[in-house]
Amino acid sequence: MFFRASVLLRCGPQKRGFASAAANFRIPVIDFSKFRTAQSDREKKQTADEIVSAFKNSGFIYVSNHGIPEDTVSHVFKKSAEFFRMPPDVKAKLAWEDPRSNRGYVQIGRERVTQSADAAEILALREKAPDFKESMEIGRDWDSEWKNQWPQESDAPGFKRTMLDFFQTCHDLHVEMMRSVALGLDLSEDFFDRKVDKQCHNLRLLSYPPIKSSLLEMEGQARAGAHSDYGTLTLLFQDSVGGLEVMDPNTGVFVPATPIPGTIVINVGDLLARWSNDVLRSTLHRVVSPAKMISSSETITPARQSVVFFSNPNFDATIECLPNCGTEARYPPVNTEKYIVGRLSATYM
Repeated sequence: MFFRASVLLRCGPQKRGFASAAANFRIPVIDFSKFRTAQSDREKKQTADEIVSAFKNSGFIYVSNHGIPEDTVSHVFKKSAEFFRMPPDVKAKLAWEDPRSNRGYVQIGRERVTQSADAAEILALREKAPDFKESMEIGRDWDSEWKNQWPQESDAPGFKRTMLDFFQTCHDLHVEMMRSVALGLDLSEDFFDRKVDKQCHNLRLLSYPPIKSSLLEMEGQARAGAHSDYGTLTLLFQDSVGGLEVMDPNTGVFVPATPIPGTIVINVGDLLARWSNDVLRSTLHRVVSPAKMISSSETITPARQSVVFFSNPNFDATIECLPNCGTEARYPPVNTEKYIVGRLSATYM
């Protein structure tokens, strides 16, 4: 049933139509146009059930026909690449400063994503094996307290307008996706609407510079270490290089989420998992890189780009077990802002 509409991952040599990985681990490809243009509630529910079923099993899906034009995504990648090509001293003026703000430029080595909540352990990991990437973090631009760190227009022409438009586009898709999740959980379609409408999201532009493979072979080192995301849903736009790996929850084996042109990778975050009482799965994932030979004894990983939209509930929302996701809550209620800021505070130095 999944062969035509999923990426089927198996152990052993790579074959046509398959990626080498753990047996029978599937990240299905969901045609979201069937939800967006459905002619009946039954049609909507059918797609919603497919999405929720995947989120229960792997926590990840590929979404095709999502409504975001390919030209729009390509333009965002172009402007992102132009930003990271700016001189280091220009980018440094936009430095990330505060976990509540979560806005600005993050230089290579400043972040160490991990599942640990222990500050001392994370500090040791960061010093030993920081994530080898740089990023630019962008939030809602109308926030009265926390301001985005925009480069001068002369340094990055069109950058601000491009990212603000894309932020709104991703939010709109997030609202639609959450409506599908609500229907798949047998809630009213608009259940989450007023819980995500304040757009407390984070648009992250990521650049992974080329690096000698030997430098990534140290203990604990990776492009981005194994982690889960913090919010509701993450929308990932990949380039063709690849590198994203998802942990098979049944075996603990990391398997590649091979880029599929025209799709968005979408996964469940921690707060949506908590909301659903772990009915929906927030799955560990990481970023590694393929390598190519540059000499008889050395390989190098190519440059990689990605754009990630971390969707969150409203910061004043209380996340507690949904009424139809079990009689006994696995987690105490938690405030969105407190949870996310706590995770960010431990992740950055």
